[in-house]
Amino acid sequence: MKYKFGFNTKIKNNLILNKGLSEKVVRQISKIKSEPKWMLNFRLNSYKIFKKLKNPAWGPSLVFINFDEYYYFSQPIKDEQKEWKNLPQSIKNTFNKLKVPEIEAKILSGINNQFDSKSIYHNIVKEFEQKGVIFCSIDEAIKKHSKIVKKYFAKLVCNNDNKYAALNSCVWSGGSFLYVPKNVKIDKPLQSYFRINTKSVGQFERTLIIIEENSEATYMEGCTAPIYDKNNLHAAVVEVFVNKNARFRYSTIQNWSTNVLNLVTKRAIVSENGYIEWIDGNIGSGLNMKYPSTILMGNNSAGKCISVATSGKNMIQDTGAKMIHIGKNTRSSIISKSIATNGGTCNYRGLIKITSQASESFSEVICDSLILDDKSKSDTIPNESIYNNTSFIKHEAKVSEMDKEILFYLNSRGIEEKEAKHLFSLGFIQPFIKELPLEYAVELNRLLKTII
Repeated sequence: MKYKFGFNTKIKNNLILNKGLSEKVVRQISKIKSEPKWMLNFRLNSYKIFKKLKNPAWGPSLVFINFDEYYYFSQPIKDEQKEWKNLPQSIKNTFNKLKVPEIEAKILSGINNQFDSKSIYHNIVKEFEQKGVIFCSIDEAIKKHSKIVKKYFAKLVCNNDNKYAALNSCVWSGGSFLYVPKNVKIDKPLQSYFRINTKSVGQFERTLIIIEENSEATYMEGCTAPIYDKNNLHAAVVEVFVNKNARFRYSTIQNWSTNVLNLVTKRAIVSENGYIEWIDGNIGSGLNMKYPSTILMGNNSAGKCISVATSGKNMIQDTGAKMIHIGKNTRSSIISKSIATNGGTCNYRGLIKITSQASESFSEVICDSLILDDKSKSDTIPNESIYNNTSFIKHEAKVSEMDKEILFYLNSRGIEEKEAKHLFSLGFIQPFIKELPLEYAVELNRLLKTII
């Protein structure tokens, strides 16, 4: 296959576009993917919107980002594989170190792995495939399930939602598509794993999930990147549709390196009697802005977000959640745990809005911050409003230091200060840990040791 535009071929065994964002780059990404015209038009329109939009006012300032410093497409292999043995050895080595094949064999119903801009490996248990479950890359879904994709794509996160949603919309590549038909319950998690492996590359995956009536599923994602002397940009978009009487859990353990800027738009809409749960772990990245959002549209719908953020040297974690109540008798809960050490910054930034029609509704917010030294800091920045007189919001916030008596006791038992802080931190984030499968809890324990 030949392309009209330029490539940077200095990176061995990797097809990568030249640096910078332009209409040519947008067109080239679509051409490489052999996309239908409607998607090219969507990309081009999104690019026009991106150029007009300013950086969002919600969260830390992003004016320092130079969009010409990044590569917007990097493809390690041409075709997605369904057999692990067919992947290049260098890619297999990377995922083997992360224990991805081991976890897949033990606890997963399906997996989708992405390397830079390309979904490189996909698999799903035959039992669920036979029940009509579709789990594949979003690129494959556009080709094989276009009717479903067109119905939902960019309907929840529009390309004019914010500047980084617009950026994703014009250069998105890879990501997951999950469709669970009516009355199907998946008893093991489905997982996607995202790896940024090339210096100065941006990763812009797009994930679309539809859980039909009376169905249940759990989706997990992991994210890593090596450390480079130049920043990587990660700007993903996630759209989740939870239909009547359906239940869905979305879990994330993010371990980006400190050179990654992580700017993510995640949003779900929940119908009558539906339920969504976000389990959100933020361990790495130099700057992380992530606020899983839930629109409780149907009566008696509910949403919950349990998050943990750890911040070390040269790290800013600006995380939280948003809950919008529209249906009657809706319920939401946010539990936010953060740990700041070695001069790191952890902020909780949240939004609760109970609209005038959401009568008899309730929301609870619990924010706990742990600061392990005198150089670190943490702020709680809530935005909460009620527009009817039959609903209420409960908010609790607490900032604490490690108890010196506990530290002394552990030291007296031969446990050094660093290990003592690690043990204390594990107890502090126990509400998050207990929601993870054992293999992921063990991995989280290991990741915490790298920061604390």
